[in-house]
Amino acid sequence: MGQSELYARLVAEVDRIRVIDTHEHLTPEKERIKQKVDFFHWFAHYASSDLVSAGMSGQDLAFIRDPEQPLGKRWAKLAPHWEHVKTTAYGRALLIAARDLFGVETINARTVKDLSEKLATANKKGYYRHVLKDMAGIDLSIADVGTTDVDREFFVPVMKFDDFVGVTNRGGLDAIERRWNVSIHSLEDLLRALDAAFVQIVKEKAVGVKSGLAYSRILRYDKVPKGDAERLFGRLFDDLGHGLSWSEAKPLQDFMMHEVVRRTVEHRLPMQIHTGLQEGNANIISNANPVHLANLFLEYREASFDVFHGGYPYCRELAALAKNFPNVYVDMCWLHAISPAVSRRMLDEWIETVPANKIFAFGGDYIFVEGAYAHCKLARQTVTRVLADKVEDGYLTEDEAVELAVKMLRTNPAEVYGLEPRVQRRPVA
Repeated sequence: MGQSELYARLVAEVDRIRVIDTHEHLTPEKERIKQKVDFFHWFAHYASSDLVSAGMSGQDLAFIRDPEQPLGKRWAKLAPHWEHVKTTAYGRALLIAARDLFGVETINARTVKDLSEKLATANKKGYYRHVLKDMAGIDLSIADVGTTDVDREFFVPVMKFDDFVGVTNRGGLDAIERRWNVSIHSLEDLLRALDAAFVQIVKEKAVGVKSGLAYSRILRYDKVPKGDAERLFGRLFDDLGHGLSWSEAKPLQDFMMHEVVRRTVEHRLPMQIHTGLQEGNANIISNANPVHLANLFLEYREASFDVFHGGYPYCRELAALAKNFPNVYVDMCWLHAISPAVSRRMLDEWIETVPANKIFAFGGDYIFVEGAYAHCKLARQTVTRVLADKVEDGYLTEDEAVELAVKMLRTNPAEVYGLEPRVQRRPVA
């Protein structure tokens, strides 16, 4: 039996899976349709980081993002840099979206106006159902958008408590007070506020907790005695509330992260943790190495840690963690859009090293819905190609490959996040 026939069968099987998307930042449709949308809306993030890396100035980036500026002038600013970034995976994702959703085969000076007009025409009620449900085959997405008030047809929410952990001054406490309608004057007040916030998000049916602190600090959270944390908390009020430097505040932040994790255990909420590459430009990548989290994994064995972005570029380190810790899951959200080749190599290894119930194969991690579609397509391609090779090599049977695809793209995250299954498979076209 030829590999091409095998591959075609697996393409059909993987395409039929109704995906559980572990991570999105999508603007609500009701807000999206109020916006003036054109091709340059797609440079809200990701591809814009590559533009800056390729040499675009911040001033020019702001210009092309401004929908009030003439389309032609914006393209003139973008064009020389687009030539450099259209070959990155971020750029290819935009090309996939243009081709599949709007029938535009390439993006250049001749097609940008047509693509922009098609985007504007499509920007109306029902667009998310068309793109997410019908085109991408995404059954449900876990949304990190700062609120539990999401459209439950498409999303279930996770919530961050990074403001509780990352506080360094009185202003940070003021923000928590406003956000959660509490009053904080002591460490005990802060912990009571954290308790109340957890109760609230559970009541509002959040399915997990998210931490994105790898953007601003190292992921090593040491065990700190409460007395030390109380003394540091008192200093938040020193010097007219100017508070602590980051290095001074680290023990207090470490203490609070342990308190957050303890509450995820108490409320049986999985914890998503950003590791690896930070979106944007110019950060300290070593801060985000998932190995820094090992002490949390060791101590909180009842917790469930959904470790994001494959840890890229620390993918093998994450594999070792997931292989050794029953409470650690590898999540490929964002990874296919960073590099499909890395995704294929890592998934090939993870299938051999990580138990099959602990791999989450897709999370879009986009602000705009067309990116979620393109990324989902890349994820399906990765899964299909890797599984086809595994069958061809005799490592898996074809039936095992199909079963594994369903687990990685759907049932694994559904089980960890307690999501009620809906439709397992899409009908055959």
